[in-house]
Amino acid sequence: MKDLLTRNLGWKLLSLVAAFFVWLSVASEPELATIVSVPVEYRNYPTNLDISSDIASTIRVEARGPARQLRTLTDARIAAVIDFASVQAPGERTFTLTTNELNLPRGIDLMRTVPAQLRFKFENRMTKTLPVDVPLSGSLPSEFTVQQKDVEPSQLEIGGPESHVLAARRLISDPFDLTGVTSDTEKTLSVYASDPELRFLTPPRVTVRVRVQRVP
Repeated sequence: MKDLLTRNLGWKLLSLVAAFFVWLSVASEPELATIVSVPVEYRNYPTNLDISSDIASTIRVEARGPARQLRTLTDARIAAVIDFASVQAPGERTFTLTTNELNLPRGIDLMRTVPAQLRFKFENRMTKTLPVDVPLSGSLPSEFTVQQKDVEPSQLEIGGPESHVLAARRLISDPFDLTGVTSDTEKTLSVYASDPELRFLTPPRVTVRVRVQRVP
């Protein structure tokens, strides 16, 4: 037993001294507080529901800990992870942000988050086909008039939260500029949905053919 205690005694003493100085440097290091902005990530997003309320992309985290560790906090790739696994039906849900949602480095304590909670309104996901309006801009030369306007496709499919889809009536394309047009003209135009909660399920473009004729 005595041999085990005295074997490599010098190295053991050196390790003990080194450990003491490491502990001393940590123990004597001042504790500070900091505020960082971190992204919000979402897990297990329901496939049959959409969020119709505001979705937070970042939150503010107030934390404290040893000064050396706090200096590296911004490089630690911290994120607030919200798990939607419990969301199975439409309705409002509140998620409280705690240390369980944050992967803070060891030795760093969470003081608070701003906001402290995130609240979401979930709605059934719905699709709908809407007609496309094509406004005309500019003006033809005085001796010409528009005879016909063809839009292909005349309708596009959109999707989104149920209440937003039900309220949508029409889509609108970029204006078709008639300036200088003296013969039948075709243009491909982008289509716009005024409600940002709506998304296109088909390419948001239409081909517009305008036929003109000379005024007798």
